[in-house]
Amino acid sequence: AYEIGGVRYEEEFILNSRGMKLFSCRWVPANKEPKALIFLCHGYAMECSISMKGTGNRLAKAGYGVYGMDYEGHGKSSGLHGYIPCFDDLVGDCSDHYTSICERKENMKKLRILLGESMGGAVALLLHRRKPTFWDGAVLVAPMCKISDDLRPNPLVVNVLKKLCRIIPTWKIIPTKDIIDVAFRDLEVREEIRSNPYCYKGRPRLQTGNQLMTVSLHLEQRLQEVSLPFLIVHGEDDKVTDPAASKLLFESARSTDKIFKLYPGMWHALTYGELPENTNIVFADILSWLNDRVPMRMMSRLESEQKFENDGLLKGSSSKDSL
Repeated sequence: AYEIGGVRYEEEFILNSRGMKLFSCRWVPANKEPKALIFLCHGYAMECSISMKGTGNRLAKAGYGVYGMDYEGHGKSSGLHGYIPCFDDLVGDCSDHYTSICERKENMKKLRILLGESMGGAVALLLHRRKPTFWDGAVLVAPMCKISDDLRPNPLVVNVLKKLCRIIPTWKIIPTKDIIDVAFRDLEVREEIRSNPYCYKGRPRLQTGNQLMTVSLHLEQRLQEVSLPFLIVHGEDDKVTDPAASKLLFESARSTDKIFKLYPGMWHALTYGELPENTNIVFADILSWLNDRVPMRMMSRLESEQKFENDGLLKGSSSKDSL
């Protein structure tokens, strides 16, 4: 644990329901109560403590409590590196850990917001689907919610991959371009990722690719079920996740409070890896959205709690009257 510039950082290992050790961390304002809680869902092959440190610090400096965890097979957590045997288990781990933080006595009344990047956008949407009324909002950074038509494999290839998954699920044989070069615009950040031992840099493993494809197809068919307030930020020149898919999510979701921001000339990695002045623009938009939503949502939550209490009192008095 350490404290820098008014932000306290702490980390710990937790056990998931399958007995695996998972790494978790948090950035909180050092001397004041956080105004809301933000839960990070990192991207495929990435991790929280190093590559999302900038995000954690910026949000904590703005007064938010920020919590992160490395998924199974990612970062400092247990599991074969870069391997996702079951996406549902990964979402379950996030749900269990993040829900337990929300249910601590000191956090009960605080708003709960998800921030998912890339594959983490899919994780955030699936967390919302598990508990549709639990989360108060989501920030989706270049979310993975549909396979772009250019990248969609031929059904015959999919069939072969599925069969191979049963025999050699962990093999790294999915042919892909070097994603670091197309996702991260800043050359220094590319080098940081290449030298970060906690980022997975091998080819995608068969079962991992199969799980990502299945989840994307599954999400794509149910975008209209998304009902929480959200902000999507996406770079127009993104070559990893398709901005058209974000537009489709924005148009399909039944949320009444939704915003989609498309940034001309920006790439995939908006919060870590874009040109510094571009990252500042993106964070200004994220913080503006959070700072507008948090007081509004708190008011509506207080009103509904008061209504619930009043209804309870009225119900109680009417039952006494009838005696």
